[in-house]
Amino acid sequence: MPTIDVSTTAVLIMDYQNDIVANFGSGDAGLVQRAAGALDGARKAGIPIIHVVIHFRPGYPEVTDRGTFKGIKDAGAFQEGSPGADIHPGVAPKEGDVVVVKKRVGAFSGSDLDYVLRGLGRHNLVLLGIATSGVVLTTVRWAADLDFGLTVLSDCCADRDDEVHRVLLEKVLARQATVMTAGEFLAALP
Repeated sequence: MPTIDVSTTAVLIMDYQNDIVANFGSGDAGLVQRAAGALDGARKAGIPIIHVVIHFRPGYPEVTDRGTFKGIKDAGAFQEGSPGADIHPGVAPKEGDVVVVKKRVGAFSGSDLDYVLRGLGRHNLVLLGIATSGVVLTTVRWAADLDFGLTVLSDCCADRDDEVHRVLLEKVLARQATVMTAGEFLAALP
């Protein structure tokens, strides 16, 4: 089991927003509690927590009339300040946490995440997010291309399709990241 270097690591909790938790994570009653436990352990160890959320301006000027986000625009979802776009209260930011707003699937796309990480001097990332086939996969691939060290907390990720979730964690993401549970992460903290 690797040890987590608290001086170079940041935790990214991605898309743990009310509507996303309700749509993707509702089948796992312990998901939010495990995520909250991982965040608390990281905070106690001095690891920065970065909440990554998707928000759009009124009128959705960032969204075209085609592609992935057209349905979100049509539904009027994820406007900043709307209850569905708020971070789930079970993992709400605490003092000192950073919130990064993105405009696409991956945490780096349309956000200032790379600047925040460089400013904090962090080049190892612990990722947890919803959905495994969306934000987690996209962020792992982008971060690996940027040479970040990566860890994914498997039981703090969720997807609508359990088989896709399993294959991504066991076969795809494991090629570019260390995959471990929240309990293993907490045990790896100094």
